[in-house]
Amino acid sequence: MKRRGRTVRRGRTGAVERQDAWYIWGGKSLLVSCLLTAFLLCLLALLVLMAGLSEKMVSIAIIIIYVAATFAGGFLAAKKASGRKFLWGLLVGLVYFWLLVILSAVSAGTLSGLGDSFLTTMLLCGAGGMLGGMLG
Repeated sequence: MKRRGRTVRRGRTGAVERQDAWYIWGGKSLLVSCLLTAFLLCLLALLVLMAGLSEKMVSIAIIIIYVAATFAGGFLAAKKASGRKFLWGLLVGLVYFWLLVILSAVSAGTLSGLGDSFLTTMLLCGAGGMLGGMLG
């Protein structure tokens, strides 16, 4: 039974359950990815300040943060998706990547800083989301 764009179904108890639309749970999983990224980047900044990590270690940690955040988002999206969960995870990972690109371009004022790691970062974000979708 449909009411106002949301699927409504009756559970075992006869109570009405609502399923959120795909853009709501997709947005929630993307928000979780972004919040996790912000938290982990703040933690990384604290580690850099306290431990004086090298630039190579910071680069590796940032890659791990991107993959972990997209994995979490893909995992959450797959929990709500009804089918082809790996594609929903991939979609969350790629939207997350393009959000990073837009935020980087706005903060830097130009797209020229994306150069070397653009494709690699896109593949890692997509793969992290897809893996989360597969396991979700």
